[in-house]
Amino acid sequence: MADLTCKELVELVTDYLDGALSWRDRRRFDRHIAGCPNCTEYVAQFRETIRLTGALREQDVSKEAADELLAVFAAWKRGER
Repeated sequence: MADLTCKELVELVTDYLDGALSWRDRRRFDRHIAGCPNCTEYVAQFRETIRLTGALREQDVSKEAADELLAVFAAWKRGER
């Protein structure tokens, strides 16, 4: 079973937190965060974001804010910072 990379972890974090990973991928995920303090912090930040925005509805976000967030995510996906 190949080790999970940090990039793969980022792509799987939502499924991990939703409990939607296969047992094999969950084991790889758990093993990775056990040895990677940066990813451990990332998962903790993701959990906190979910907790803080859990009651946020799409209509609570202005069109401008939504457009800006989508642009930031698109840039991140392209490897820009």
